[in-house]
Amino acid sequence: MEQLHKSVLNEFALSSSAASCERYGSGHINQTFLVKCENGESYILQKINERIFTRPDLLMNNICAVCGHIASRSDDPRSHMTVVLTRQGKPLLENADGYWRVYEFVKDSICLDKAESKEDFYQSACGFGNFQRMLSDFDASVLYEPIKDFHNTPKRFEHFLQVLAEDKLGRAKKAKEEIAFALAQQKYASVCTDAFNAGKLPLRVTHNDTKLNNVLLDKTTRKALCVIDLDTVMPGLSVNDFGDSIRFGASSASEDEPDLRKVRFVPDLYRTYSEGFISACGGSLTQDELRMLPWGAILMTLECGVRFLTDYLEGDVYFRISKPDHNLLRTRTQFKLVRDMEDKLDWMTDTVVSV
Repeated sequence: MEQLHKSVLNEFALSSSAASCERYGSGHINQTFLVKCENGESYILQKINERIFTRPDLLMNNICAVCGHIASRSDDPRSHMTVVLTRQGKPLLENADGYWRVYEFVKDSICLDKAESKEDFYQSACGFGNFQRMLSDFDASVLYEPIKDFHNTPKRFEHFLQVLAEDKLGRAKKAKEEIAFALAQQKYASVCTDAFNAGKLPLRVTHNDTKLNNVLLDKTTRKALCVIDLDTVMPGLSVNDFGDSIRFGASSASEDEPDLRKVRFVPDLYRTYSEGFISACGGSLTQDELRMLPWGAILMTLECGVRFLTDYLEGDVYFRISKPDHNLLRTRTQFKLVRDMEDKLDWMTDTVVSV
């Protein structure tokens, strides 16, 4: 164990002395370590990426408030993340090397990067549905926004239009079809934000990164335990959290599949997720929210495609790429899914209102 990690861990109120500290997980933003103590207990140590999250103090205020609220509504300690305080009673340690935090390791849990069965996808839906239900009476307006306008689709389009007008690298000529599609879809960009502004969609606590690997499952029963990675928790719309799960989870192919013939929206997976999410929400969603869930799926997919396209035009400055035109490939898969979902919008709506 490095001396730095040992000195950091000594500042937290662990149950006993740390015996080991090893890199852990597949995250790319924060530095994450699995800590094992001499008494057999385990913890997660993280160094927060200050370039992405510029106010770690407010970030931890969000996390502590949300986890505390869930804890007050559940007798299961594995239903939420538990923040370990420093010996001074604070959720965050600041030293010369940055900002650090510690969580209790959720016992007997597993984290999947890819669903091994349809039931795994259903359980991820239950995890995020439970998250919505247990926070349905939490005042989301008190939360700090770690990334401003993160899922504000009209704002994403504004940025796209600005970058397109500048076309500093001359890449627009290679993306004519994708640009034309995005411009044609712009008329739909404000569907959800307009509904919110009209009072039809309530402000909710949203996770904003509703991937399968952000739900822990019980390693024996494979049932959903809790939602993790709460750095992007902020005020938002439930339809967007639902939609982002559908965007990647109900697709037949990877996000950068070059053969668009292999890319399609999978109705059966959409139905599976809808059933799990809505049932776990336990009636906490309004009828307007239910009817708007399909639009959440379409707009989150469209928004992601526009973000990939914008990054391509800017020179791949945000999303990590591993090959030429990587972001353009990603754009094409997202726009193919948008077309598929638009063709099935009536069916998608009938499905969620009938669950």
